[in-house]
Amino acid sequence: MEQETGLSKPVAVIACATMAFLYVAILYAPTLILRLPAPSSLKEFMIRRFICATISSFMSLVFCALLLPLRRREATYLFRVYGIRLDHLWQAVVFPLSLTCLMYAGSLVFKSLLLVDSWKEHMHQGEGISLNCIKDILQNFLAGLSSTASNVLAWRNYVVAPLTEELVFRACMIPLLLCGGFEIYVVILLCPILFSVAHLNHWMEIYCRQNYSLLKAFMVVGLQLGYTVIFGSYASFLFIRTGHLVAPLVAHIFCNFMGLPMLFVRRTGMMSLAFIAGTVAFICLLCPVTQPHLYNDGTNDCECWHGYCSSNLNS
Repeated sequence: MEQETGLSKPVAVIACATMAFLYVAILYAPTLILRLPAPSSLKEFMIRRFICATISSFMSLVFCALLLPLRRREATYLFRVYGIRLDHLWQAVVFPLSLTCLMYAGSLVFKSLLLVDSWKEHMHQGEGISLNCIKDILQNFLAGLSSTASNVLAWRNYVVAPLTEELVFRACMIPLLLCGGFEIYVVILLCPILFSVAHLNHWMEIYCRQNYSLLKAFMVVGLQLGYTVIFGSYASFLFIRTGHLVAPLVAHIFCNFMGLPMLFVRRTGMMSLAFIAGTVAFICLLCPVTQPHLYNDGTNDCECWHGYCSSNLNS
């Protein structure tokens, strides 16, 4: 395989590790390299990081395009290699999003119960359902949307971080590792490790800025790293199976929105039951819902993603 693809395993791993390091290191470039003054506000700090993450993602895309043994260098072909496509878009949004929701069945049931309790309390106060009530709900909803759209942390969690991370850790790394001759299961495990290591900088930020003890910082970051490995494996699986960057992207945004799945709440057995049922359904539907033919017009009878893992890249 290495001779066919023209890309060795060590080169592929080193390239991926370099991109992971670059993605984190460039975040600190304004202060450590450019010697810019410290940002005066959270918004300025986050905008700097947005710019750095965008530059890092662009550099990774260019670096990956130069390194991959592609048979063509046209932009449209490169976009398909990176999974940036418009065809089968609704499948890439609906199916992975629905699949991901199953893992949050307990959380969704819990939020639904809270909503029902709030509605019952509203009805108990004798206000009932009126035009003014509906109007207030819509106004609160729109106000929430407006507040989220102007929140710099929301832009980080739901736009910049998911998009740049999926471009680097899925769109760039997976083609390199597949072309390096790694088996699919190895790629699914290796990418999340690099993905989680790239989050180690959070340990220093938590330890220094939030004044956590060393042990507590390790526990918080350890939990986060474990979660990123699990999610990274799932996102890599989605990308390999679908060949569509949108698939792991919508899953990433949804997971950032929901946070960690809720497993248990005291006196709420229904939520635990929903979590178990959702997990069983997720496992049963994981492969059927991500069959490559659902997201592609032709798969060349390849189990993984357009056949780009074979010598098709340079044939």
